[in-house]
Parts: sequence; C-alpha cells; structure tokens
Amino acid sequence: MNRRVSLALLYLLCLFVISGCAIFGEPSELDETKGWGPQKIHDAGEDAMRHRDYEKAIKYYQIVEVRFPHGKYATQSQLDIAYAYYKKPDPASAVAAAERFIKLHPHHPNVDYAYYLKGLATFNERGVVEKLVDQEISDRDPKAQRESFNSFKDLVTRFPESKYAKDAIQRMGYLVNNLAENELHVARYYMKRGAFLAAANRCKYVIEKYPETPSQEEALIILISAYESLGLEDYQQDTLRVLKANFPKSRFLTGEAPQDKKSWWKFWDGWFANK
Repeated sequence: MNRRVSLALLYLLCLFVISGCAIFGEPSELDETKGWGPQKIHDAGEDAMRHRDYEKAIKYYQIVEVRFPHGKYATQSQLDIAYAYYKKPDPASAVAAAERFIKLHPHHPNVDYAYYLKGLATFNERGVVEKLVDQEISDRDPKAQRESFNSFKDLVTRFPESKYAKDAIQRMGYLVNNLAENELHVARYYMKRGAFLAAANRCKYVIEKYPETPSQEEALIILISAYESLGLEDYQQDTLRVLKANFPKSRFLTGEAPQDKKSWWKFWDGWFANK
C-alpha cells in the first residue's frame, strides 16, 4: 500500500512539474510574442541587441529556437545567442553557445564566426577583482589566454580564407607575447623568494616555447642570475654568451636597466663590467 501511495505521489509530482514548465516555460514579459512568426521574434531580438538589452535579446532568440527549431531563424538565433552572451559579457556562456553551434552546424557558412567568437570571449575575460586592482593581463592565470589562442588557431587553421583570420592572427601574436610575459612574471616571483631552480625552468620554457617574443632578452637575464645563484658557472657563462650574441645592446649589459626592475637586480651591479 505504501509503495502504491508513493508511486501515486511521484506521478502527481511529475504532472505538476510538467504543467509548471508549460506555464512558466516562457518569460511573462515576452507574452506578446505569442502568435508571432520566427522572423518577427528574431527581429525583436535584434532590436533588443541594438538597445544593449542582451538578456532580453537572448530570451527572444531562445523562443525562436524552441518554437521553430527547424527553420533558418533558429539556426541564426543559436549563433546570435553566442554573440549576445559575448556582449553581455558572459564568457563561459558565450563559449558554450559557440561550441554548441559548431557541434550542430560544422559545415555552416558562418561556422568560422563561431570559432572567432570563442576566441573573443576568452580573450576579453577578466575577473571583477582584477578590474578593481587594474591587474595586467600578464599577471593573471594564463588559462583563458591559452583557450583564446587555441580558438583563434582553430579558426586560422580550418578557415585560412575567413574574413576573421587576419584579426585572429594579430590577437594570437598579442596572446603569445603575454603568455611569455606571464612566465617571466612567475620567474621573477621565484627569484625574489630564492627558488632559483624553478625560476630557471620558467625562463628556459620561455626561450624554448616563445622564441620570437620580446621576453627573450629578460628570460636570458633572469636565467643568468638563477645560474649564478645556483653556483652553475658554466651554464651561467654559456647563457651570457647567448645574451651578448643576440642582444649586444641589451640595457642589462650596459647597466641601463629600468629602475623599477633594478631593485631586484642589485646583485648584478658591476658584475658585467668584470666579465
């Protein structure tokens, strides 16, 4: 008996949930869309976008997709949802929406734009705390930067003729420079705390993985310092020769290093003059 009662209650609960979804499935503020066709609802979404009401625009686009799932406006709305989340901004939702579009429409004429949106969403991602303290992009967790780079790389690799490819390549260059600078930021942190081996490994990573970036010079400088602190004179001298060969006018060789960095390079004062 108890089992039958439980099953009956479960059945009633399911009916309540289903009926509730039917009642509350669409926002009350968009009740005026009942009876509208897909184009009219989609146009309303575009109008909301123009007025920067991204949340409302997303709701319109979602209604198009739910009511008219097989039409061209549903497909366009899926892509527009990704763009609306990007503008909102909601990077995680933008990426998820773009990935969904790519999965559903891998051969769509505008699928390159979905890849581009993925890159843009994570390219601009920045936390609230970071905004308050005006933290530099190179000081942050590089995960979002790597994700952005990979999305742009997918775009350029798959669609080299895309109209978004040129901008993607420029952003990739910017990201690579900042990823290299991020590694140096960590290397400086290790140097200040006496973790010389860890600092050396970071610098070697920059030299090997980011050979064309402006960070090469300072990576060599920190590496020389780390080797000196570790007592590895042979490695130190080898790295110094590389520095002199590739950066003969280096400010660190001539003693013209910026003052903001010289505070932790003090042990180098006069060092190069004797070499």
